[in-house]
Amino acid sequence: PEVTVEVLAHLERLALVDFRDEEGVERLQKAIQFADQLQEVNTDGVEPMDSVLEDRCLYLREDDVTEGNCTKELLKNAREKVEEYFVAPPGNIPLPKLDEQETSLQGS
Repeated sequence: PEVTVEVLAHLERLALVDFRDEEGVERLQKAIQFADQLQEVNTDGVEPMDSVLEDRCLYLREDDVTEGNCTKELLKNAREKVEEYFVAPPGNIPLPKLDEQETSLQGS
């Protein structure tokens, strides 16, 4: 399936991933082809599910805080951090402003 510029722009905004190079577009097309296999599954007579846990009785529990004040310990797991925040993994891109987005799409 062919991926239009509009679809790419929408996916970039949703995923915060840059698909403007050839490799990114190819990877996206392969993912779409893989997902298209789901359309071949016969779902006639199958009711849609609200949750994958529909057959289980879910219970509510009290929301009691039993632990806390472990920020320093948790941040030890971060590869990279700024102040007291985890840094997102490489590959994510910032959202362009609307006027910048139109300019970048015209160049694609």
